[in-house]
Amino acid sequence: MTRNSRHWAIAAAAFLAAAPVLAGCGAGFDAITNQPYTPTEALSVSADKAKGIDISQAFFLGPDSGSQLAAGAATPLYLSLVNTNKDADRLVGVGVDPALGTAKIASPVDLPVQQRVGVGKPTPAIVIEGLKKPLSGGESISVQLQFAKAGVVPLTVPVITRSREFKDLPQAPGASPAPSATATSEATATPEATATASPSASTGHDESGH
Repeated sequence: MTRNSRHWAIAAAAFLAAAPVLAGCGAGFDAITNQPYTPTEALSVSADKAKGIDISQAFFLGPDSGSQLAAGAATPLYLSLVNTNKDADRLVGVGVDPALGTAKIASPVDLPVQQRVGVGKPTPAIVIEGLKKPLSGGESISVQLQFAKAGVVPLTVPVITRSREFKDLPQAPGASPAPSATATSEATATPEATATASPSASTGHDESGH
């Protein structure tokens, strides 16, 4: 190996060693980032990376195109789940940083083995209420899904505007959009929001998945 190639190898090794640290920055429980996206860029995570739970078409439904979800509003989570493990499981909770809002699940979501379960239709089952910041679409929100057997699965889920194939999806109750980007976090933010799971109400599940 030449002297120059040795220097290159050392530099490459140093970069790779630093990569996990860089990737972890801003990717915590409360990370929200603004990134370019297209309306079809819902999140998908293979089962081997999510403790045997195949996750597809995961996104938070944002405002209509050109609008904002004001602070104090709510955003629903849509996703499709397939339990590839040997035993049936259940989604029992969802968590977000309380600085963002309060995560609520209407009721636990049963996950039979090798069956696709859609969450969010016909009625939103998982929502973040009392948003502390307005959402325009294009942001990403870090959440933690709590499964009864698989445990905690962290995700960074995009916020997608209510347009194109998403335009007819129901918004969360209380998701009052602001007319423009002038909405501020001083609107109607709910104080002291905490990440909770509240299995209190029953919700239907869409087996088609979206």
